[in-house]
Amino acid sequence: MEILRTHDDRFAGLPDFPFEPHYAEIADGEGGGGTLRVHHLDEGSADGPVVLLLHGEPSWCYLYRHMIPVLAEAGQRCVAPDLVGFGRSDKPTLQSDHTYERHVEWMRELLFDVLDLTDITFFGQDWGSLIGLRLVGEHPERYARVAIGNGGLPTGDRKMSDAFLQWQQFASSAPEFPVGAIVNGGSATD
Repeated sequence: MEILRTHDDRFAGLPDFPFEPHYAEIADGEGGGGTLRVHHLDEGSADGPVVLLLHGEPSWCYLYRHMIPVLAEAGQRCVAPDLVGFGRSDKPTLQSDHTYERHVEWMRELLFDVLDLTDITFFGQDWGSLIGLRLVGEHPERYARVAIGNGGLPTGDRKMSDAFLQWQQFASSAPEFPVGAIVNGGSATD
Protein backbone atom coordinates (compact mmCIF):
# COMPACT_ATOMS: atom_id res chain seq x y z
CA MET A 1 0.00 0.00 0.00
CA GLU A 2 1.40 3.36 -0.98
CA ILE A 3 0.91 6.02 1.69
CA LEU A 4 1.49 9.72 2.17
CA ARG A 5 2.54 11.12 5.52
CA THR A 6 2.10 14.76 6.44
CA HIS A 7 5.12 16.20 8.26
CA ASP A 8 4.49 17.31 11.84
CA ASP A 9 5.79 20.79 11.02
CA ARG A 10 2.63 21.32 8.92
CA PHE A 11 0.69 21.30 12.22
CA ALA A 12 2.89 23.79 14.10
CA GLY A 13 1.25 26.90 15.51
CA LEU A 14 -2.38 25.91 15.01
CA PRO A 15 -4.70 28.18 16.99
CA ASP A 16 -6.27 26.66 20.12
CA PHE A 17 -4.42 23.37 19.59
CA PRO A 18 -1.77 22.88 22.31
CA PHE A 19 -2.01 19.08 22.28
CA GLU A 20 0.90 16.66 22.02
CA PRO A 21 0.62 14.12 19.20
CA HIS A 22 0.56 10.38 19.93
CA TYR A 23 1.16 7.74 17.28
CA ALA A 24 0.47 4.03 16.98
CA GLU A 25 1.31 1.49 14.30
CA ILE A 26 -1.51 -0.74 13.05
CA ALA A 27 -1.78 -3.29 10.24
CA ASP A 28 -2.54 -1.75 6.85
CA GLY A 29 -5.14 -4.42 6.08
CA GLU A 30 -3.36 -5.92 3.08
CA GLY A 31 -2.04 -8.98 4.91
CA GLY A 32 1.60 -8.49 3.93
CA GLY A 33 2.88 -7.12 7.23
CA GLY A 34 2.62 -3.47 6.20
CA THR A 35 1.62 -0.88 8.76
CA LEU A 36 -0.02 2.50 9.00
CA ARG A 37 0.85 5.20 11.50
CA VAL A 38 -2.31 6.50 13.18
CA HIS A 39 -2.37 9.70 15.19
CA HIS A 40 -4.51 10.29 18.25
CA LEU A 41 -4.82 12.78 21.05
CA ASP A 42 -4.93 11.42 24.60
CA GLU A 43 -5.72 14.23 27.01
CA GLY A 44 -6.97 14.50 30.57
CA SER A 45 -6.82 12.05 33.46
CA ALA A 46 -5.06 8.83 32.44
CA ASP A 47 -7.34 6.86 34.78
CA GLY A 48 -10.48 8.93 34.17
CA PRO A 49 -13.56 7.74 32.29
CA VAL A 50 -12.85 7.52 28.56
CA VAL A 51 -14.53 9.86 26.09
CA LEU A 52 -13.86 8.75 22.51
CA LEU A 53 -14.27 11.49 19.90
CA LEU A 54 -14.39 10.37 16.25
CA HIS A 55 -14.48 13.06 13.57
CA GLY A 56 -15.95 12.90 10.08
CA GLU A 57 -14.99 13.98 6.58
CA PRO A 58 -13.18 16.25 5.78
CA SER A 59 -12.08 17.12 9.32
CA TRP A 60 -9.61 15.60 11.80
CA CYS A 61 -9.22 15.66 15.60
CA TYR A 62 -8.76 19.43 15.41
CA LEU A 63 -12.58 19.49 15.29
CA TYR A 64 -12.63 18.72 19.03
CA ARG A 65 -10.05 21.31 20.17
CA HIS A 66 -12.62 23.26 22.22
CA MET A 67 -14.39 20.21 23.69
CA ILE A 68 -11.28 18.40 24.90
CA PRO A 69 -10.16 20.98 27.54
CA VAL A 70 -13.66 21.14 29.05
CA LEU A 71 -13.96 17.35 29.23
CA ALA A 72 -10.40 16.93 30.54
CA GLU A 73 -10.99 19.53 33.26
CA ALA A 74 -14.05 17.52 34.32
CA GLY A 75 -11.77 14.50 34.93
CA GLN A 76 -12.38 12.67 31.64
CA ARG A 77 -9.74 10.99 29.51
CA CYS A 78 -10.28 12.26 25.96
CA VAL A 79 -9.10 10.08 23.09
CA ALA A 80 -9.49 11.67 19.66
CA PRO A 81 -7.93 9.77 16.74
CA ASP A 82 -7.37 11.08 13.27
CA LEU A 83 -9.07 8.58 11.00
CA VAL A 84 -6.70 7.01 8.48
CA GLY A 85 -6.40 9.44 5.58
CA PHE A 86 -6.93 12.56 7.73
CA GLY A 87 -4.87 14.93 9.86
CA ARG A 88 -1.62 13.45 11.14
CA SER A 89 -2.56 9.85 10.31
CA ASP A 90 -1.10 8.12 7.27
CA LYS A 91 -2.96 8.59 4.00
CA PRO A 92 -3.26 5.61 1.65
CA THR A 93 -3.11 7.01 -1.88
CA LEU A 94 -5.53 4.79 -3.79
CA GLN A 95 -9.28 5.28 -3.52
CA SER A 96 -9.61 1.47 -3.45
CA ASP A 97 -7.57 1.41 -0.20
CA HIS A 98 -10.41 3.26 1.54
CA THR A 99 -13.17 0.76 2.19
CA TYR A 100 -15.67 0.99 5.01
CA GLU A 101 -14.48 -2.41 6.25
CA ARG A 102 -10.86 -1.25 6.42
CA HIS A 103 -11.70 1.99 8.22
CA VAL A 104 -13.69 0.05 10.82
CA GLU A 105 -10.86 -2.44 11.29
CA TRP A 106 -8.20 0.28 11.50
CA MET A 107 -10.11 2.00 14.31
CA ARG A 108 -10.90 -1.31 16.03
CA GLU A 109 -7.21 -2.20 16.11
CA LEU A 110 -6.17 1.22 17.42
CA LEU A 111 -8.92 1.55 20.04
CA PHE A 112 -9.05 -2.02 21.34
CA ASP A 113 -5.78 -3.81 20.47
CA VAL A 114 -3.40 -0.87 20.98
CA LEU A 115 -5.15 1.47 23.44
CA ASP A 116 -7.37 -1.21 25.07
CA LEU A 117 -10.18 1.26 25.74
CA THR A 118 -13.17 0.17 27.84
CA ASP A 119 -16.15 1.81 29.52
CA ILE A 120 -16.18 4.28 26.64
CA THR A 121 -18.47 7.25 26.21
CA PHE A 122 -18.53 7.54 22.44
CA PHE A 123 -19.23 10.71 20.48
CA GLY A 124 -19.21 10.35 16.71
CA GLN A 125 -19.68 12.97 14.03
CA ASP A 126 -20.38 12.27 10.34
CA TRP A 127 -18.15 9.35 9.20
CA GLY A 128 -16.92 9.01 12.79
CA SER A 129 -20.45 7.91 13.67
CA LEU A 130 -20.61 5.43 10.77
CA ILE A 131 -17.35 3.81 11.85
CA GLY A 132 -17.86 4.14 15.60
CA LEU A 133 -21.43 2.82 15.68
CA ARG A 134 -20.30 -0.30 13.83
CA LEU A 135 -17.73 -0.83 16.60
CA VAL A 136 -20.41 -0.26 19.26
CA GLY A 137 -22.57 -2.91 17.60
CA GLU A 138 -19.74 -5.43 17.36
CA HIS A 139 -18.18 -4.72 20.78
CA PRO A 140 -20.97 -3.40 23.06
CA GLU A 141 -19.12 -4.58 26.17
CA ARG A 142 -16.53 -1.83 25.63
CA TYR A 143 -19.07 1.02 25.68
CA ALA A 144 -21.03 2.76 28.44
CA ARG A 145 -22.69 5.58 26.48
CA VAL A 146 -23.20 6.76 22.90
CA ALA A 147 -23.93 10.23 21.50
CA ILE A 148 -24.04 11.16 17.83
CA GLY A 149 -23.84 14.54 16.09
CA ASN A 150 -24.58 14.88 12.38
CA GLY A 151 -24.39 11.16 11.83
CA GLY A 152 -26.08 7.83 11.99
CA LEU A 153 -25.79 4.26 10.82
CA PRO A 154 -27.61 3.56 7.57
CA THR A 155 -29.12 0.09 7.40
CA GLY A 156 -29.37 -0.02 3.62
CA ASP A 157 -33.15 -0.35 3.58
CA ARG A 158 -33.73 3.33 2.73
CA LYS A 159 -32.44 5.63 0.01
CA MET A 160 -29.72 8.02 1.13
CA SER A 161 -30.82 11.67 1.25
CA ASP A 162 -30.35 13.93 -1.75
CA ALA A 163 -28.01 16.10 0.35
CA PHE A 164 -25.80 13.08 1.08
CA LEU A 165 -25.76 12.03 -2.57
CA GLN A 166 -24.83 15.57 -3.65
CA TRP A 167 -22.02 15.65 -1.08
CA GLN A 168 -20.79 12.25 -2.26
CA GLN A 169 -20.72 13.47 -5.88
CA PHE A 170 -18.87 16.65 -4.91
CA ALA A 171 -16.36 14.83 -2.69
CA SER A 172 -15.49 12.32 -5.40
CA SER A 173 -15.26 14.72 -8.34
CA ALA A 174 -14.11 18.15 -7.11
CA PRO A 175 -10.77 19.11 -8.74
CA GLU A 176 -9.85 20.93 -5.51
CA PHE A 177 -11.10 20.05 -2.04
CA PRO A 178 -11.24 23.24 0.07
CA VAL A 179 -11.32 21.59 3.50
CA GLY A 180 -11.21 24.82 5.49
CA ALA A 181 -14.07 26.35 3.53
CA ILE A 182 -16.14 23.14 3.82
CA VAL A 183 -15.71 22.93 7.61
CA ASN A 184 -16.34 26.66 7.97
CA GLY A 185 -19.53 26.37 5.92
CA GLY A 186 -20.91 23.88 8.41
CA SER A 187 -19.97 25.94 11.45
CA ALA A 188 -21.94 28.53 13.43
CA THR A 189 -18.85 30.77 13.66
CA ASP A 190 -15.76 31.25 11.52
